[in-house]
Amino acid sequence: MRNIDILWVDDEIDLLKPHILFLEKKNYKVTTCTNGTDAVDLVDDMNFDIVFLDENMPGISGLDALNLIKQKRANLPVVMITKSEEEYIMEEAIGSKIADYLIKPVNPNQILLSLKKNLDHSRLVTEKTTLNYQQEFRKISMDLSMVNSYQEWIDLYKRLIHWELELENIDDSNLLEILESQKSEANTHFFKFIKKNYEDWLTGDDKPTMSHTLFKDLIVPNLSKDQGLLVVVIDNLRYDQFRVLEPYINNFYRKETEHSYFSILPTATQYARNAIFSGLMPSEMEKRHPNYWKNDTDEGGKNLFENEFLTEQIKRLNLNIKHEYYKITSLKNGKELEENYNGTKQNDLTVVVYNFVDMLSHAKTEMEVIKELVGDDKAYRSLTVSWFKNSPLLSIIQKAKELGQKLIITTDHGTINCNTPTKVVGDKNISSNLRYKTGRSLSYENKDVYEVKNPKDIFLPSISINSPFIFTKEDLFFAYPNNFNHFVKYYRNTYQHGGISLEEIIIPCAVYNSK
Repeated sequence: MRNIDILWVDDEIDLLKPHILFLEKKNYKVTTCTNGTDAVDLVDDMNFDIVFLDENMPGISGLDALNLIKQKRANLPVVMITKSEEEYIMEEAIGSKIADYLIKPVNPNQILLSLKKNLDHSRLVTEKTTLNYQQEFRKISMDLSMVNSYQEWIDLYKRLIHWELELENIDDSNLLEILESQKSEANTHFFKFIKKNYEDWLTGDDKPTMSHTLFKDLIVPNLSKDQGLLVVVIDNLRYDQFRVLEPYINNFYRKETEHSYFSILPTATQYARNAIFSGLMPSEMEKRHPNYWKNDTDEGGKNLFENEFLTEQIKRLNLNIKHEYYKITSLKNGKELEENYNGTKQNDLTVVVYNFVDMLSHAKTEMEVIKELVGDDKAYRSLTVSWFKNSPLLSIIQKAKELGQKLIITTDHGTINCNTPTKVVGDKNISSNLRYKTGRSLSYENKDVYEVKNPKDIFLPSISINSPFIFTKEDLFFAYPNNFNHFVKYYRNTYQHGGISLEEIIIPCAVYNSK
């Protein structure tokens, strides 16, 4: 391995000889100079790995030299060393993107720590993360065989996502493959857990918060006449995507509580999101509000009456509140709400449904360029972050903070990257979703699905007599025997929802107070 090249700039460099000898004994190569002008010229002529720069020197100042060095080599780490503890100097240096800030007198170990932090960071993080995950791998494997409650599944899934986000930042791809195997095994167990418990949750007392109880359980307790509440429902947002968006929310808000709740089946927008706003299960919506509810085989949009559902639920709960509902399906819609958001100041509740992430997952199926951009979960998260940072939604959240509103971020369901086909046959009127089917004359692999022969048992509407619902497990998707290979090639490695997986069912709801 080649030596690390250090440039050390200090007008009293001779006094630092012991420090330089200490570094040279550890195989660092140190070039020295006594002023900022020479330092800028040396950076122009040589490839240094890092610069130690004195802040107070004759001639151009350390801060001026820092700016000139950054103009020439923006990514070169510069460590500022100063006698001064003046706050404005620290702020200027940090604003100029220094790598570290040390106060004189510095000792050799401080220098060594700064070098390791800046130059060995990737290796050290990889080694530590690898060791920690190897230990956690054994714990997760043991817990997988024993997890037996919805809260334990929430905790286990969050641990898996934590390690996925940790491991994607290290150089060892083998560990990510091991984690993917663990997630796959977890989804196998989770499917069995849902099959065993789902129906009981809908009629029993021991149950998680679900789509149809989300408003009553988690939103109503945060309503107040003294403070407005903004509820943002980002369609199709998985827990891992929520985690990578959080740092940007944290610029404006401080998280008060975080909940994970369970999407109802099917984990699809027309079922789960309508359930959120109505506070009802689908068969109850069909019975109470036949003018608002549409089944899979009905013509027309399936989520056109969310505000009407919400209004009815507010009445049923006897809530005396002023509310407004907005659905954002385009950049133009988002910018209009951003420009006019101050008009929500008098609302007790403002609800914003934002559809971008769902459109992104559908675009991966339909557009080749998106398929290339979103090749895996890491890329999917990255594109979600890129959208969020530049979207009107982030500005809307900032404006809500300025109005003193409380904030809830949630979603209606998640999604999973599907790679494994399973054959299904039915009549021409069966539903089109790739993760669940309902209709007559269904034929399928029993081992691959959760079958509900009587939809009323899980509060789903019956499209016709003898029309069961079937839900796929893990990363499976339904494919028809006719033109099977073409169908599989088209839909493999696409994001789908409607079935049973940790990614689709266990989803976030977080409550924030403005900073």
